[in-house]
Amino acid sequence: MVCPHGLKPTDRIFVKAVSAALAVMLVTQVVPVTAQDMAAPVRLEDMIPDSAVAEPDAWAQSADNNAGEATEGDLAPDSPVAQVPALPLDWPDDLELTDPEPLVAEADEEGQSALAQAEELQLPPPPELVTRELGKNLILGFPQDKDSFPEQAEFATRFRALSRVMELGGDPDQLALLAARARADHEMLQDLLRIYGYYDGQVIRTLAAIQPGEEAADTTPRVRFDILPGTRYSFGVIDLGQLANAPDYEQLRAAFELQNGDPVASDRIVEERFDLDLALGESGYPFAAIADPGLVIDHARQEGDLAMPVTPGGKYVFGQVTSNLPRFMSGNHLQDIARFDSGDTYQRSLENDLRRAIMATGLVSSATIAMREVSPPTDSQPGVVDTQVTMQKGALRTIAGAVGYGSEDGAKLEVSWTHRNLFPPEGALKLRGILGTREQLAGINFTRNNFHARDQVLTLDTYASDIKTEAVEARTLALRGSFERVSNLLFQKSFSWSVGAETLYSDERNRVIGGIPRPRQTYLIGSVFGRVVIDGSDSLLDPTRGFRAALFLAPEVSRSSGNETFYLRGQFDTSVYQPVGSNVVLAARGRAATIQGAKTYEIAPSRRIYAGGGGSVRGYGYQAVGPRNDFGEPTGGRSLVEFSAEARIDTGLFDDSLQVVPFFDLGSVSLGSTPDLRFISYGAGLGVRYKTGFGPIRVDVGVPLNRNPMFDSPVAVYVSLGQAF
Repeated sequence: MVCPHGLKPTDRIFVKAVSAALAVMLVTQVVPVTAQDMAAPVRLEDMIPDSAVAEPDAWAQSADNNAGEATEGDLAPDSPVAQVPALPLDWPDDLELTDPEPLVAEADEEGQSALAQAEELQLPPPPELVTRELGKNLILGFPQDKDSFPEQAEFATRFRALSRVMELGGDPDQLALLAARARADHEMLQDLLRIYGYYDGQVIRTLAAIQPGEEAADTTPRVRFDILPGTRYSFGVIDLGQLANAPDYEQLRAAFELQNGDPVASDRIVEERFDLDLALGESGYPFAAIADPGLVIDHARQEGDLAMPVTPGGKYVFGQVTSNLPRFMSGNHLQDIARFDSGDTYQRSLENDLRRAIMATGLVSSATIAMREVSPPTDSQPGVVDTQVTMQKGALRTIAGAVGYGSEDGAKLEVSWTHRNLFPPEGALKLRGILGTREQLAGINFTRNNFHARDQVLTLDTYASDIKTEAVEARTLALRGSFERVSNLLFQKSFSWSVGAETLYSDERNRVIGGIPRPRQTYLIGSVFGRVVIDGSDSLLDPTRGFRAALFLAPEVSRSSGNETFYLRGQFDTSVYQPVGSNVVLAARGRAATIQGAKTYEIAPSRRIYAGGGGSVRGYGYQAVGPRNDFGEPTGGRSLVEFSAEARIDTGLFDDSLQVVPFFDLGSVSLGSTPDLRFISYGAGLGVRYKTGFGPIRVDVGVPLNRNPMFDSPVAVYVSLGQAF
């Protein structure tokens, strides 16, 4: 039989026996045992009687029957320790407590007590503070003595840009959020103090909550931070690693201007590290390395020890330029593009410049440059490094098209196909065509960029055209060649030039008016030309300051109807740009042109001088300014003078991308080779500019101020890319 608890009857008897034995043990433990070692451990089996083991059932029954009976060793009920007696203690009535005698301070040798000396000690008064209000809810307090914290203005400006409190307004409901952000600003101010070298500085934060009954103007919750900068630490040891091993150590060390004793400033460490890296890169060290700086602050000395290990890596000169695509763009061509020659001291800026120039060709999608050591430096000679260029070809063929309409050009469809490297290196072929109401053209153009040097361009162009303008109808075959060094959007040059020659065969006449055709006349024209430009402006498409000046000269010979005529065409242009304030640029330009050596009728109509249009006198049509014949046709002339002025005003709209431009233009074309200012056309108007990454988009609306109602429209609109001049 098994009991519900999983014990057999014999097990239950044994448990009872053990329980009884434990009870005996617990009782007998209070009986003094003198003969036993009290330190010896008591074992459970020693306390179980032998009878309980031999006959557990009988022993258990006997234990149950004797339960509650006194056994030997039990305490008798009348035992003295059966009940603990009470110990009463009466408070004595005659006890009196006296006041303790005051302590007497020990006197020093002069007889003055230490306590008296302590009473005479006075703490220094807190520094007087001046406040600087950064916003409706933020105030900074600085020491009145500016010499104790000379960086106050810079510190405040920097904190204002980073402050979390400044992001909140003065809404009283944001008091809890203001308090949380004030704690964050408190930590940031402490970090800023350490950036400036004030490692013992303190920042005291005060939050002024809204008090009931305050005026509405005074209920804005404010946070005030009082800045107590303390002593500014200075630089102690400055360790620059192996820089002293460089051949031009003195020059490089001078580039790193931090010296022992200078005030600690984390910003200066960053700035001087950049200057040292720049000096290494520009002095012939292509493999130089500068480890991250480490600053160890010693509060006992109030100094910071700076460790910035520098590994110069040896001094080198340029060797050869190599290409991974020699048939596409050879190393020799890349050497022509580079602004350095073999043997020149290595400069990192020249390495970066070469990469930009390669990308500017438009022939590659990526280009990387690595320097490879050819020979190591010695004690007396620098090493040599080759410039390894790795390129990835880009898309070389382009098909382009445009459809548009203009009051000067009429409707026009233009298409072109270009292969930018059909004749490596950088030999481009372009086929183009124009189909329009006033112009038809078909042409072939060959261009070789970077011809024997950076930004030198060789161009050969041939075309056939049929053009109808306000003044001329001309059917022309032309062949033109030029060699030039010009500015581009990536590399604007202070001086550029071009020379060239052209020959034309043209069948021309003045424009047909009223259905009456004019007689046509053929011209065979040969010309050489040259142009120089001095550019002191700050931008190619959107200048804001500086000047430009350009001179163009072209001696020509013309043969028509058996007669030959020699003459010289010349033109001078200049422009100036001056900012006024922060959002206005005043711009002005002037132009003078002349043809010397021939009568007007001896010059082909397409080679005469005209004025009017978006790049000339705005408000008038293209070629519409100047003398006219009896049929009202513009005949052109042999001299010109123009002047334009405008104000380019930033509006701040569209992320400062929109300008408004009021302008005023005037111009005169004369039949003689000297300008005649008796007949001047005036125009004025208003334009807008929308600035983009590649230059401003221009829209000008001009009004002719002294227009001829028979020929001039009351309003003219011009759209183009870039400023008018």
